[in-house]
Amino acid sequence: MSFAKKLADLGVELPNAPAPAANYVPFVQVGDMVYVSGQISNGPDGFITGKLGADMDVAAGAAAARTCAISLLAQVKAACDGDIDRLVRVVKLTAFVNSTPEFTEQPKVVNGASDFLVEALGDAGRHSRSAVSAASLPLGVAVEIEGIFQVK
Repeated sequence: MSFAKKLADLGVELPNAPAPAANYVPFVQVGDMVYVSGQISNGPDGFITGKLGADMDVAAGAAAARTCAISLLAQVKAACDGDIDRLVRVVKLTAFVNSTPEFTEQPKVVNGASDFLVEALGDAGRHSRSAVSAASLPLGVAVEIEGIFQVK
């Protein structure tokens, strides 16, 4: 089954790839690898903001991380001239979770992105990963995730 079909079956329509917010490019392709800049948690009502361990729980953080994964795939689709089925696999995610010093469940938050990618892409969605705490993130968002992807 194609990735485009699986995403449609899940009710996920990839948005247009978000434009960069500063002086950088949203992705760089080197050979068959696409390096996607950090994608911030953003939903239909705008940025998903909050600090895990203060005003946001793990479930809300995981939902925010899922939106980052969708934006990552939107960037990959843009890098592949609109064809998400050129994606071979997710290689690596580096995730930053806006959290208090006492909060230690960053991996559970980032599972929102990882679980979605495996659900949508099967084994091609399995990846290596880092999930780290950040004292703050741009615009007060809850999660930011960057990724490395292999394409054909």
